Amino acid sequence: MICLAHKITDRSEIVHTLNAGGLSAEVTDSGHQGISRLMSTGYDAVILSRTPPDLDGLSVLATLRGIGAQSPVLMVSPVADVHERIEGLRAGADDYMSMPFSFDEMLARIEVLLRTRPSLKKEVQPMLRVDSLRLDLVKRTLMFQQSKLRMQPTEFRLLEFMMRHAGQVLTRSMIFEAVWDRHFDPDTNLIDVHVARLRKKVRELGAQQMIRTVRGSGYRFG
Repeated sequence: MICLAHKITDRSEIVHTLNAGGLSAEVTDSGHQGISRLMSTGYDAVILSRTPPDLDGLSVLATLRGIGAQSPVLMVSPVADVHERIEGLRAGADDYMSMPFSFDEMLARIEVLLRTRPSLKKEVQPMLRVDSLRLDLVKRTLMFQQSKLRMQPTEFRLLEFMMRHAGQVLTRSMIFEAVWDRHFDPDTNLIDVHVARLRKKVRELGAQQMIRTVRGSGYRFG
C-alpha cells in the first residue's frame, strides 16, 4: 500500500486506520517519488491525493496508467465537487472520496478494491533477463554467457531499476528518487558516476552496451 498524501491533515490517521486493518502503508508527499516507487516496487493499492505539491493528482494518475501500473487507486480530495469526482474516475481512479470522510469507510473501500483485484501481487523473480544480460537478484551478480560480475549495492539497485523498465525512457529525477530514495538534486553527479561504472562492467563482461543516453531526458536500457 502506498499513500500519496498532501494537504490531507489526517494522513497520520489514514495510516493508523490502514495498519489497524492489517495493511502496511507507506506515505510520500511527492507525486514524482510515488511514481518512482510504484515503478520499482509495485503496491497492492494506492490512496492518491487530488492535490500533491509537485504534480496535479490527475497527472500522477495518468502517468501511473500510462506506464502500465494496474494497482487500484482510491483518489481523495478536499473538494466535494461532482465534476472533480467524475474527472478522477474517468482518468483511471477506481474509487473516489471527498473530505471529510469516515476512515472506517475508507478502509472498507480499500478492502473492496483489494478483493476485486486479487492478481496484482508480483511474483518473485530470482533472475531478470534483458536480451543476453542476466541479473541474479539473490546473488546480486550480473551475467553474460559464462562470465559474471558481483555488483555493489547502489550499482545493483540502479541496474535492477533499469532492467525492470527496459525500453522505457527513465528521467534523472525518476532514477534518483527510486535508487537513492531522496528528492532529486539537479546538481548531483551520482547518476552519471554510477551509469559510467555500469557501462564499464558491461564492457568487462564482453556484452553489447545497453544503457543509452536520451539527450535532455535521462537514460533507456535496451
